[in-house]
Amino acid sequence: MAVKVVAQGTGILLVTANVGSLFEDPENLQKLWLREFYQTVHTHKPHFIALHCQEVGGKNYEASMSHVDLFVKELLSSDAMKEYNRARVYLDENYKSLEHFTALGCCYFLHETLKNIHQFDFKAKKYKKVTGKEIYSDTLESTPMLEKEKFPQDYFPGCKWSRKGFIRTRWSVADCAFDLVNIHLFHDASNLIAWETSPSVYSGTRQKAMGYVLDRISDQRFEKVPHFLFGDFNFRLDSKLVVEILCSSATMQTIRAADTNEVDKLIFREVDNDRKVVLQLEKKLFDYINQDVFRENNGIQHLEYDRELSVFKDRLHELQISFPPSYPYSEDSSQGKQYMNTRCPAWCDRILMSYSAKDLILKPENDEKAVVYDNIGPNVCMGDHKPVFLSFRIAAGAGKPIANKHKCCVVQ
Repeated sequence: MAVKVVAQGTGILLVTANVGSLFEDPENLQKLWLREFYQTVHTHKPHFIALHCQEVGGKNYEASMSHVDLFVKELLSSDAMKEYNRARVYLDENYKSLEHFTALGCCYFLHETLKNIHQFDFKAKKYKKVTGKEIYSDTLESTPMLEKEKFPQDYFPGCKWSRKGFIRTRWSVADCAFDLVNIHLFHDASNLIAWETSPSVYSGTRQKAMGYVLDRISDQRFEKVPHFLFGDFNFRLDSKLVVEILCSSATMQTIRAADTNEVDKLIFREVDNDRKVVLQLEKKLFDYINQDVFRENNGIQHLEYDRELSVFKDRLHELQISFPPSYPYSEDSSQGKQYMNTRCPAWCDRILMSYSAKDLILKPENDEKAVVYDNIGPNVCMGDHKPVFLSFRIAAGAGKPIANKHKCCVVQ
């Protein structure tokens, strides 16, 4: 796979992937996943690859961390990646540290033709040349080449301190400095609670955590550079509005728990047509009669209910979404397009950027494929989340005014 850094700029591939499912069924899912990932690399031929993973090790991480090490070993040694002769891998595997564990993983691969590449040391406050392949796992807290934080405990809904937080690295590629932030925000614990209000209580929690990250990566401790945030934001459609649209001509039946009198289940039935069930809603059930509405035309008619990012529209930009909701897909390795009936399908996995980062992206005329924002493995099982990628090019020195203005690009 010959890749040359030519006049049209340096090829960048950003990928976000919630990989929790891969470690539940490594024999089948992992092979499919890797094949599709390698195919994406082959198609776009980037010089710099950033792969941000969430839920490294899966739900049973104590038993699955050995699978993680094999997964990374495969990535680093595979024939498909042989031209990427430098790599940095950061895995938060220390599940015994409740205070710090985020289950985030960041993998960066550098093509052999890419010469001018440096990574920022947050402790020394200078850039260092990247050579060789290195893996860091147990000691992320003491690694100066990144910043890692778990969200404060009072941010966690229901007070369960789960694996949510962010990891930030800073790079200088072709004299262009930028931050890459791997992020995992809070999920919707209950479909019933999400349905109660518009917007939901969960979206408010995510908004608070997102604001925390944006403030942290743009505070006064370091020079400000363009930033790309990509991960599992857990953004959901506005459930109350979506249910109103999907069940506009249905009547609702409420079933309560006998012992607590709390709502246990909502059943929406057609008024006529033998009172056919249209939707059943429980804490972890979203069983709609016609899943195709989320697949037809890539489900983009539902984007009007995807509103969580609008709060940050002055600080963050996203390219136009033209792929189906990225979650919750079936984890059956024979099913590539089927959603599970656990949650309302949503675009949880995203790639966002500051407006200064948007300005780095080259958009050549007459080349529609110069910038691609899409999912990976649309027709095969990739786990419950489809990975999402952004392929683009940056011009040499595009970030130079920002990087050099305050002499922050001290190279060691």
